[in-house]
Parts: sequence; C-alpha cells; structure tokens
Amino acid sequence: MLLGGTLVWVVIRPWGWPEAVFAVPAAVLLLLLGALPLSQAGDEIRNLGPTIGFLGAVLVLADMADRYGLFEASAAWMASGSRGKPVALLALVFAVAAVVTAVLSLDATVVLLTPAVLTAVARLGLRAKPHAYACTHLANSASLLLPVSNLTNLLAFSASGLSFARFGATMALPWLAAIAVEWTVLRTFFASDLVGRGEPQMATSRPVPVFACAAVALTLIGFFVASVLHLAPAFAALGGAVALAAPALVHRRVKVRDLGRALDIPFLAFVLALGLVVKAVSLHGLSSLVGRVMPSQVSLWSLLLVAAFAAALANVINNLPAVLLLLPAAAAAGPGEVLAVLIGVNAGPNLTYVGSLATLLWRRALRQRGEELPTAEFLRLGALTVPPVLLAATVALWASLKLVG
Repeated sequence: MLLGGTLVWVVIRPWGWPEAVFAVPAAVLLLLLGALPLSQAGDEIRNLGPTIGFLGAVLVLADMADRYGLFEASAAWMASGSRGKPVALLALVFAVAAVVTAVLSLDATVVLLTPAVLTAVARLGLRAKPHAYACTHLANSASLLLPVSNLTNLLAFSASGLSFARFGATMALPWLAAIAVEWTVLRTFFASDLVGRGEPQMATSRPVPVFACAAVALTLIGFFVASVLHLAPAFAALGGAVALAAPALVHRRVKVRDLGRALDIPFLAFVLALGLVVKAVSLHGLSSLVGRVMPSQVSLWSLLLVAAFAAALANVINNLPAVLLLLPAAAAAGPGEVLAVLIGVNAGPNLTYVGSLATLLWRRALRQRGEELPTAEFLRLGALTVPPVLLAATVALWASLKLVG
C-alpha cells in the first residue's frame, strides 16, 4: 500500500510538493513498524549510496553545462544546421538527444534540452510535436548505452558485474537499434507535421562553450578511467561538476544556493526512500514471486520475455521500483538478463506517462511552456514504438552477447 501511495504521489504531486514528502515518511514508518529490519535498511543504503552520489553529481554537472550555454548553443546549431527543413531538424534533434542522454543522462534531455529544442522550433516557425516527442522518447530509449545514462543503468551496472567499457560495448547495438526504430516510427507517424519549410533566417548562431564541452568530454573519459581503477563513476561525475562549478563560483556566475537547487536533495532523498520501500515489499514475498517468473536460462526467447515483463512492470509501478525488484533475480542468471531488464525498464516507459520519472518531468516542462500534447496521441505513439523497440533492442542484445562474449 505504501509503495502504491508513493507512486500515486509521484504522478500527482499535490500542491507541487516534492516526491520525498510522501516517500520519506513511508520509509520511516516501515522501519518503525519493523517491516524493514535496520540491518536490511543499512545494506540497502550502502548499495544505493554510490548511485545516489552519482545522481547528485550529474545533476549539478548538467545544470552547470546549461549555465555555460551548452544547451542554448546546441539549439542554435540545430536550428541553423536544419536550414528550416523539419526532417533535417528532427534528425539533428535525434542526434543531439541521443548524445546528451548517453553522456549527461536522460534528465538533462527532458529538463534542459527539451526547452532548448522547443525554442529552436519556435524560431524556425515549425510544428513542435515531432521534435518534442523525440526528446522524451530518446530520453528513455537512448539511455541504454552507458552506465551513467540513467539511474536504472547505474543499478543494473552494479548488478551486472561488467566493467564500464564492457557495459557500453555490449549495449551499443541495442542502443543503435532502439534509436533506429524510434526514428522510423516517429518519421512516419508525424509525416504530415514534417512538411514545408521554416524560416532559417530566424536561426541565430551562438558561440560554442568550449570550456563546458571540454569538461563534459573529460568527465566521460573519467568514467572509463574510474572503471579501470575500480572506482565508482560518482567520482568522475563529481570531478566534472567541480570543474564547472568552481570557476563559476569564483566569477560569481552562480551562487551556492544555485548549486543546492541543482543538487535537488529532496529528489535524492526520494530515490533513497523509494529504494527502502521497495526493499521492504521485496522482503515480504514479492521478490520470490518475481524470481519464479524470471527465466533461469539465457536464450533469445528468455531475453525477450524478461524485457517484455520488465516493460510491463515499469508501466504499472514505474521503472525505478521495477528495476529494484527485478535485478536480484536477473543478476542470479547473469549479465544478459540484467541488460534485458534494462531494455524493458528504459524503453518500455514510452508507453505511459507513469512508466518513467523522466516522462513526467518532460510533461511538466511542456505544461510550463503551454505546449502540453494530447494524452491519446502520446499513448498511441507509445503503442506503435514500444513493442518494435523492445524486439529490435533485445535481438540486438542477444547478438551483442554473442559478439562481445
């Protein structure tokens, strides 16, 4: 009941209050009632600690990159590079969204890139729908590549036993397959919106923030170095955040409270509390039920079943609780099933609004700009994209496992 109440609160967010307002008391109540033993809670906190540390660091990193003008420059580059052609703009949005999602996480795509894309579309006088949908669909589907692309990836990365480089190499084919399917479906679905030509003269160039680009690139390299040294990726993300934040503080481009807002401590507290709530639910029978459902042998058919089951569960209880419930059983079968779970909980949430926190953030960003899109259209597009994306990405994962080993 507490898990359900937490998820309902996340979707509705009464009075705009943070997700932690319900989740933290729910976790504390479970501890006081003894439903979650202190020893188990301590283990879960230690397991989630590095993941939450990374999430906080990358939130600051993405926010600082935005303050340096990285997303504004990206929007200007897309607008001028498209020359007013809507299909060309959509292709550039796909490229930028895929890279931003992979390197700076899906939250950067929905919160920071989406408004920049909408600004570029408005300047060109084009229809916003295809490009807006591209942002949310790629925030989910294109978050398969690296351990740092999504909070669910970090959890799966820890459970998989793979190195950073091995994880990325294995997920490269599924990542490309998911993006290719998304492109095919969105390009066809929005064919009538991708006609005509905009006003390229309205697109103004912006200087490339070289320092911010270099800091992000070095942070990405740092992720690989940290993996080789068996260090948590949070250290590399922290280094990148400090590299951008320190000069900005010295030159008074930002204040300490700005960094505090970017860190979003209430959201970090929500993630930790949700982990504790899911742990309690798992201890009281749900984990054994999930374990019986999960296939015990890895084959193409079993990977497809795992991905489909994970997608269905994510759309019912949200992808973060879903991955926390599924990973213990998947890890017992090996990295193949762990990565199949990841495909399900990352690409599956494009089917409904409640499947992913990122989708909810995207919807909120559109509302703030008066650009909210029809729910029926969102659901119809999700029904057309999710099944083929799951199929293509999972088949690509099976092939990748054969190739990478």
